[in-house]
Amino acid sequence: MTLTSPVVKASAVGAAPRRPVVAPPTKKRSVVVWACYFWLGAVILLALCANLLPIAEYSVPVGGSRVPPQWGSLDLLLGTDSYGRSILSRCIHGARVSLVVGVVAGFTGLAIGASLGMLAGYFRGRTDWCLSLVADAMLAFPPLILLLALASILTPSVTTILIGLTLVTIPAFLRLARATTISWSSREFVRAAKNLGAGDGRILLEEIFPNVVPSLGAFFPIVIAALIVAEGSLSFLGMGIPSPQPSWGGMISDGKAAIATAPHMVFVPAAVIFFTVFALNQIGDHLRLRFDRSMQD
Repeated sequence: MTLTSPVVKASAVGAAPRRPVVAPPTKKRSVVVWACYFWLGAVILLALCANLLPIAEYSVPVGGSRVPPQWGSLDLLLGTDSYGRSILSRCIHGARVSLVVGVVAGFTGLAIGASLGMLAGYFRGRTDWCLSLVADAMLAFPPLILLLALASILTPSVTTILIGLTLVTIPAFLRLARATTISWSSREFVRAAKNLGAGDGRILLEEIFPNVVPSLGAFFPIVIAALIVAEGSLSFLGMGIPSPQPSWGGMISDGKAAIATAPHMVFVPAAVIFFTVFALNQIGDHLRLRFDRSMQD
């Protein structure tokens, strides 16, 4: 007499074996990243709606000189500066300068650097050698010295800072676009487009450019963070946005003489710069991990 196991008997009568149930993969959502998105969104919203907020003008005194932060009044929530002006109002209006300078200079450098980098990475040869030489020369020159030279030669203004910061960002975008273009130029779909008779312009715009955009877009917030720090450094040295237009670096410069008696004049704008730059760096890393195909491959 032979014994038949239940598994064999079940399979003999045609019962389908049960498949193991695998839970779908879950993506971890970092609280820090979403807090950074919230902070950056709040800063942008406050900067855009600064004239609609129930706060005093950034150039109008609202209290005594160097009043520490206190409750009861929105204008005195973060204290006042040496002239009795609201630090909260000046931080909100100063966000306009920092964000405009960072976004405009970063986007202009992105457009110029990405175009030159894609040409260098695709055509190679002498084009690559000349553009790479220019980029290396610009990277070798100290950026702070370049910005100080432009600020001393030209009149300190938003336009002067935009020109200097744009020149600083072009080499970084050029090298990134060049490296990414070289990587994607050797892919099979680019070779297939060449074999089908597609022109160089069509290949660059329709085949390579969509694959270069994620890398550049993920790097863009990090560049904006660096530009905000650079603008703050120039304003701290007295070569940035002229008074009475507020800027975060200029506020730190105005309060450095009274840091012993009124530390809030330095620490409040410094904290705003820190959290904004930290948020931009975290957002840039998050976008790179999510959209950059080279990281996913």
